[in-house]
Amino acid sequence: MLTQGGFELTYLEHDTFRIRAGGLVVYTDPFQIMPQNIKGDIVTITHDHYDHMSESDLRKVTSENTIIIASVNCADKLKAFEAKEKLFVKPGSRIERLGLTFEAVPAYNINKFRGPGIVFHPREYLGVGFVIDYSGSKLYHAGDTDNIQEMGSLKDISVALLPVSGTYVMTPEEASKAAAVIRADVSVPMHWGAIVGKREDALKFQELASADGVKATVMEKSST
Repeated sequence: MLTQGGFELTYLEHDTFRIRAGGLVVYTDPFQIMPQNIKGDIVTITHDHYDHMSESDLRKVTSENTIIIASVNCADKLKAFEAKEKLFVKPGSRIERLGLTFEAVPAYNINKFRGPGIVFHPREYLGVGFVIDYSGSKLYHAGDTDNIQEMGSLKDISVALLPVSGTYVMTPEEASKAAAVIRADVSVPMHWGAIVGKREDALKFQELASADGVKATVMEKSST
C-alpha cells in the first residue's frame, strides 16, 4: 500500500489499482483480479483492449451504484453493461463526479509497432490516461503509452503510475525518462507481470528513475 498526497493506493495487477481518496474508492483498468469485497464508487478504463476493458473483471469491482468513466473506444463493449452512470471520454475531456475531477489525457505509441508503420496504440485510436484530482492533489494513470510530448504539460503530480514492460508500452529506460519529465512526488511502475514484462523491469525503472533524482517505488501486488 502507498499513501501519497491524500491518495491511498493498493496495486492489484497489471494496470489495476484500488485508489482511496476522500472516502471514495476508484478502480483503474480491472484485469486478472480476484473479486473485490470493496466495490468501486468509480471505475476508469483507459481503452478497449482485453487487458484493460475486461467485462468479467469489471463485474468484480462494480455494483449498481458504480460510475464508469471510459475511453470512447469502450462504448460498444460497455453498451449492455449496467452501471449507475457510463461516461465516455477522449483526450481533453474533463469530468467531475463525487468531488473528484477526472481529466482524460493522451496515451499513444510512437515507436511500438504491430506492423510496418503501424503502432499498437495510434493517437487516433483515442486511448487515454487519467489525471485524477482530489482537493488539489493529482494522480496520473498513464494508460498504454510511450513517452509522449504531452507528458511535459503535466504539472504538480503527486503520484505517477507508468507502464514499464516494453513491447506495447514504454521500456524501463523510456519510462524513467518520462518520470524525469513529470517529476511526480512518487512514480510507480505498472503493466508488468501479467502479459509482458517482469518484476525486473519494474526494479530497473526504479533504479534508473532514482539515478535521475526521481522518487520511485515498486509496489507489491495484493489480491485483496
